[in-house]
Amino acid sequence: MSLVSAGRGWSARLTPNLRGALWMLGSAVLFTGMTTLIKYLGPGYPAALQTFYRQLAGVIILLPLVARDWRGALRTTRPGILIFRSSAGVLAMILAFYAYQELPLADANALSFTRTLWLVPLAALVLREPTGPVRIGAALVGFVGVLIMLRPSSDGSHWLGWPQMAALISAALFALTITGMKVMTRDHSPFTLLVYAAGLGLVFSIPPALFVWRWPTWPDLGLLALMGVIGTLTQGCYIKGMEAGEAAVMAPIDYTRLVFAVAAGFFLFHERPSPAVLTGAAIVVASTLYISVREHRLSKRAVIEDQPG
Repeated sequence: MSLVSAGRGWSARLTPNLRGALWMLGSAVLFTGMTTLIKYLGPGYPAALQTFYRQLAGVIILLPLVARDWRGALRTTRPGILIFRSSAGVLAMILAFYAYQELPLADANALSFTRTLWLVPLAALVLREPTGPVRIGAALVGFVGVLIMLRPSSDGSHWLGWPQMAALISAALFALTITGMKVMTRDHSPFTLLVYAAGLGLVFSIPPALFVWRWPTWPDLGLLALMGVIGTLTQGCYIKGMEAGEAAVMAPIDYTRLVFAVAAGFFLFHERPSPAVLTGAAIVVASTLYISVREHRLSKRAVIEDQPG
């Protein structure tokens, strides 16, 4: 009990943006585990089918928790936004899974970060969050790092094929769902959002999965279930991070999963990152650390200045 109390006290001393940053880092680690399984299972299970099993596992995990208070878990005043988020999220997930299957993990992650270009202006226009030049600059610097990693090969071959296009469209759709999630956290708990994302996502994932259906072997079923469990935990951490911090501040922190993707691709799939990838990754990490440290210092300074005397 004393350890739990100490942990809560330590968490209470953190600024909201720093708490959100820690949740986002946890989400990045879990996300890397999920994408590793996606790529490993890719040759035998198309993206639409993997999406279905990922959603199914999430629903199974959440059912015992929903049973405790299903009315509270399903209570909502904005069903339209929830339906939009889930449908767009499933399409984005299918496209993203396809990109992770076909591209090196580092490349697929890098392309997914283009959603930051949409997320920062959406946070200002839709969420009315203050978005100063420093935040915008940090996000753009991170995106410059992504562009460096994705520079075309000398002959320009396959730089923008179907997998790359899928990743780009997926990023745009995820930006919309993230903005909708931030709106919903104003009067919905993270658990409610997670329940609807899993339940509606499962419903929307069934039709495309039927077109490529195959029954998995028992070992593969275990890996598909594990992928779904990790995916649900990833989403939970991400929702907590976006709830705790401001969307424009949390967005650059998500870049850290690029570092984990490079490591996973190298050690598990023998994908050797080029000097351009390493240079771009360094820029991304630098921008992420800069904005996180700066926001933490500004929050602490504001607290000190607000204290009397």
